Amino acid sequence: MSLEIVRGIKNFCNRKDPVVATIGTFDGVHLGHQAILKRVAAEALTGNMQPVAITFEPHPRVLVTPDSPPLLLTCLNEKIRLFSQFFDGTLLILKFDKNLMNLTAEQFAEKYLVEKINLGRLIVGYDHAFGKDRSGTINDLMGLSRKHNFELEIVDPVIVDGRPISSTRVRRLLVEHKLSQALDLLGHPYPLSGKVVKGIMLGKKIGFPTANIEYSRRKLLPRDGVYSCHVEFGSQRRDGMLFIGHNNFNPEGDKSVEVNIFDFDRDIYGEELFCYPEVFIRENKKYKETSQLVEQLKHDKKRVLMLKK
Repeated sequence: MSLEIVRGIKNFCNRKDPVVATIGTFDGVHLGHQAILKRVAAEALTGNMQPVAITFEPHPRVLVTPDSPPLLLTCLNEKIRLFSQFFDGTLLILKFDKNLMNLTAEQFAEKYLVEKINLGRLIVGYDHAFGKDRSGTINDLMGLSRKHNFELEIVDPVIVDGRPISSTRVRRLLVEHKLSQALDLLGHPYPLSGKVVKGIMLGKKIGFPTANIEYSRRKLLPRDGVYSCHVEFGSQRRDGMLFIGHNNFNPEGDKSVEVNIFDFDRDIYGEELFCYPEVFIRENKKYKETSQLVEQLKHDKKRVLMLKK
């Protein structure tokens, strides 16, 4: 697929082709989001329109509910990477600031969807809300579509186990330590990403070198522990095992996300790495001696390799 990234409405203006668009936060790019993106792509082909997905950075609730913003399923770089897999079109990223936050539903629709882009069709999910305090409803969109002469399509929810998929539901599953169920709703591996930075170098000393990921503190991490995983960096994909938690040999350190990449010994400091936890192996343990940790890691690696056969 081919994805164009456009940051800011000014960089998108003055395009003459009619647009079929969707709009949302798309945190997680889960199966419900993917169903909407598929409809946008299909309508772009049949209607000879330009497919556009409009999203926001930062997450709107960072400003709307600053005391309780949600931890993210996907940071922006992870969201972009997922869109490149599931969407062939333009991802328009709008800066969510106080000016945008305070626009009414009608002001937002007119300023961004009508005046700035040549909107021919808008496709949104069944529970879409927009504008100041999320006051704009589906009924409001219907009225705006008639007023401004664009088509409106409402996509039904994707139902799993009798309930709609939502970002909130995926977050809850991760918090409840139900990674496999969360992955089922996402429809893709769960990304943990960041630049590789130096740690205390203990892994290298004991024969299990790890790449320490400088992850975003706004990222929702799976439960602490050891996981089987795979990693992607550059054009490479490798298997490995992942550690999330506090290293008891570095008691002053923050929670770390580090991965032992199998059959790999190249220096990748400073490179962006995407790690995808797969199966939970065990909870974290404390060891008095590094020799005990080595024996545990050998056992962990054997188990991971068995899972990957």
